[in-house]
Amino acid sequence: MQNSTVTFILALIAGTAPALFWLWYWIKEDDVCRPPLGLIALTFISGMLMVMFVIPLEKFFADRLTDRSTLIVIWAACEEILKFTACSIIALRSEYIEEPIDYAIYCMTVAFGFAALENTLFLLQPVGLQNTTVALLTTNLRFLGSTLLHGVSTSFIGLMIGLSFYQPKVIRVISFFVGFALAIGLHSIFNFFIMNNNGENFLQVFAFLWVVSIINILVFEKVRRMSQHAYVKKIRMQYGAPNPS
Repeated sequence: MQNSTVTFILALIAGTAPALFWLWYWIKEDDVCRPPLGLIALTFISGMLMVMFVIPLEKFFADRLTDRSTLIVIWAACEEILKFTACSIIALRSEYIEEPIDYAIYCMTVAFGFAALENTLFLLQPVGLQNTTVALLTTNLRFLGSTLLHGVSTSFIGLMIGLSFYQPKVIRVISFFVGFALAIGLHSIFNFFIMNNNGENFLQVFAFLWVVSIINILVFEKVRRMSQHAYVKKIRMQYGAPNPS
């Protein structure tokens, strides 16, 4: 029992570390209005809890579907829907959602929480067998691959909401579904290559992920600038200062 507890703790630390690194990286990019640490922590934990719901759900579909490609897409959809549901319940309805960039930040947070527990479950066996080489390799691959994938794919939902923040409701609704389609599509493409290449085209798969990540960074920067402009305008209005022409 004690060995099992130690194994889980070690796997949890190793699995959570990559997710926390990426979360820190993206939060520090938000220099407009830093999100409250307590809400970030709750959102992160809610993402971890969603893994417990997605496992039986994915098994349910795996037992009933024979087409592998369809199954990959449904698995990706299940994960993205559950992640966004948790984010919506915990964070997106809170009083702290004030700027366009907030949606992306909290979507990323719940996604990295999800990735943290998923990483932990993948690491339980190599850590339990004290196979340090496999454990380190698994951690590094998930740091560069699936952990980043979760954050990038789910953040596109938040980014699309952020881009349409000041638009009419119909545009916001369309943007939301476009973001969801992008998240599921990117998640499915990555999983398809990982599950069907058997180690082949490894560099191409990760090159694809990093190209998508760069696009994500560019969109994130645009939404961040929108938030920055809105924040400055709000401060000027509060103090009665004229806005720059």
